[in-house]
Amino acid sequence: MTQATKAQIDQEIAEVKAHFMETLGNIPEPIRAMADYAPEALLGYTRTRHYIMRSPEDGAALDIRTKELIYVLLDVVTGNLDGAKNHLGAAMRAGLTTAQLAEACMQVMAVCGITTWGQTGWKLCDYAAELERQGVGKHA
Repeated sequence: MTQATKAQIDQEIAEVKAHFMETLGNIPEPIRAMADYAPEALLGYTRTRHYIMRSPEDGAALDIRTKELIYVLLDVVTGNLDGAKNHLGAAMRAGLTTAQLAEACMQVMAVCGITTWGQTGWKLCDYAAELERQGVGKHA
C-alpha cells in the first residue's frame, strides 16, 4: 500500500468513526477492531450503513427511529445485547419509548420464541427504563 493510499484510508476511517459517534454516540468495539484489523472492509460496511441510515429528507422510506428499532430487534433475535443497547440509545434519542420497545420485543418473542425475551429482551427493557429515568429520549 502506498503512503498516499494509507493516508486516504486513515482519513476515511476517521470519518467512519465520526459517523458512529454521531449516530450511536460511541464507537462499538467490533467497529474499533474492524478499523484496526480490516480497515478497507470497514469502509465497505460503512458505505452500506450510510445508505441504510439515510433520513427521509435524504430519500429514505423509513425514519431513523424505526431503523434503529429494527436494528435493536435484530440484535435481540441474535442475542447481541451490546449491539441492541447501542441501537436502543439511538432509537430512544429519536423518540422510542420503553413501552414501544417492550411491545416490539413481544412480537419478536411470538415469532422467535421465549429465548429472545429470556436472554436479551427483558435486559434491554430494563436498560431502556434506566435510560428514560436518566432523561434520554423525547418522551422522558
